[in-house]
Amino acid sequence: MDVVEHEPGCPLDRLGGWLTAAGADVRVVRPYAGDPLPTVPGAGLIVLGGQMNAYDDGVAPWLPAVRSLLAAAADGGTPTLGICLGAQLLAVACGGRVEVGAAPGRESGVVDVLWRPESGDDPLVGGMAGPFPGPSMHADAVAELPPGAVWLASSAMYPHQVFRVGAVAWGVQFHPEVSQPTFAGWAHELPDVDAGTVVRELADRDSEVVAAGRELAGRFARIVATSPAVRR
Repeated sequence: MDVVEHEPGCPLDRLGGWLTAAGADVRVVRPYAGDPLPTVPGAGLIVLGGQMNAYDDGVAPWLPAVRSLLAAAADGGTPTLGICLGAQLLAVACGGRVEVGAAPGRESGVVDVLWRPESGDDPLVGGMAGPFPGPSMHADAVAELPPGAVWLASSAMYPHQVFRVGAVAWGVQFHPEVSQPTFAGWAHELPDVDAGTVVRELADRDSEVVAAGRELAGRFARIVATSPAVRR
């Protein structure tokens, strides 16, 4: 599967090891470093987070190509996972809308993500224990889901925490992949975040975060392995 990394500070992190352990073949593409993006989806697609917003084509000139790739993946049945910015790009690519600097303000720390009834038979998250412990660090948010999207989970602060477009394209607003060092780096960079508090939250709940993230990774890897989507 292809993984699009937008910047060095927001890597695949722990998710890489979990996916590999589940049998996935992972290729990280770094367009900011000059790597060419795939023109068509492969066996699977993950789009990671980043500090730019979903419309920031001037800052990240590869974003239009990423949105096109996400739209093609969702339309063609390629198993897809958009994380934070990746989820927002998926929403925009498929006809939804993102609010930059959303009114509720920054959501940070480990957020309790609450499953909605619609998640019960979902191929990726159906039957997962709740609440899902979601490490979060975002100020933009999906304001309108794409037409026909299935709304799967919410938090106390932001409603669109998890959604699905089509059969097998998911967006998650939180960061199931993030390790404690990476998370601490983000927290200390942001003046509107109480870094000490949110870093302690992840440290205190890290065993929960790891268990949930590993399960999510394993489920996604199995979906990729069994998907009938055309391989490159």
